[in-house]
Amino acid sequence: MTEQHFPEPTIGALIFNGAGELFLMRSYKFKGQYVIPGGHIELGETMEEALHREVREETGLSVREVEFVGIQEFVFDPAFWKKRHFIFIDFSCTTDESEVVLNEEGQSYCWASLEECAGLDIEPYTRKAIEMYNDKRAP
Repeated sequence: MTEQHFPEPTIGALIFNGAGELFLMRSYKFKGQYVIPGGHIELGETMEEALHREVREETGLSVREVEFVGIQEFVFDPAFWKKRHFIFIDFSCTTDESEVVLNEEGQSYCWASLEECAGLDIEPYTRKAIEMYNDKRAP
């Protein structure tokens, strides 16, 4: 593993289907807990381009209606399988597609209402992204 010299900016996608359910996938990178799809931003790539690419790579889904949710900092947290420093930039988006094709990062997936998320084993940064999304929607 190459030693990290700078924080890594990454995007995360809160993907909602037509029923308003959130896409979550289990990931070995977060000890089998549910996460949202996402990953690093490549050099020369915009955040939105990275979001579309990462979602397609990890889930096979296309998304639209991309909106900024918030930023979180992740500094050497043992929740991740490697010692890393990330800057999570989270977005919400929608999809009309239903066929999911997970890559090797995803173990399984589900679609859950925001209310159902409270009872799921969701890693803390995804849970915080959901909270930020809910705060933005609150009247």
